[in-house]
Amino acid sequence: MGQYLPIVVLMALGIVFGVLSFLASKLLGPSRPSAAKEAPYECGIVPTREPPERFPVSFYIVAMLFIMFDIEIIFVYPYAVSRGELGYYGFWAVLIFSVIFFLTFVYEVARGGLDWGPLQKYRSLSAEAKMVTPERTLTSTVRRVGTEGRLDESPDHESTAPAA
Repeated sequence: MGQYLPIVVLMALGIVFGVLSFLASKLLGPSRPSAAKEAPYECGIVPTREPPERFPVSFYIVAMLFIMFDIEIIFVYPYAVSRGELGYYGFWAVLIFSVIFFLTFVYEVARGGLDWGPLQKYRSLSAEAKMVTPERTLTSTVRRVGTEGRLDESPDHESTAPAA
């Protein structure tokens, strides 16, 4: 137990120093808050909108997948180096670990965790088939704005210009 005494004393001194420094800065430091001091600052650019409330959960899931890739490499590399000594036990252990990891990755891809762009809504083909019918023409589907009082220049209509 005596061999751990220096570690315990050093840890206690570190905690006491941290607490005393924090308290001294709160008691001795000036506290004059203002709107300019409280505002977020990034490279001199004034923010034009409020920051989002929170990150989407998919961001954290992708971060965890990245960490899992690192952990998998940490486990697979030693197996690759000493494959002969580990035998079938090492092979099956790495295989089971890789399958579990792969299933979590497939689940995340299927959930759409890697889709970072704007949401896309897919249209059904039956809805598009209804849009392409002989009854729909350019004049029946496109609303023209700002043509009131202008001459009708279409070839199938007579000119409606006022007579002078």
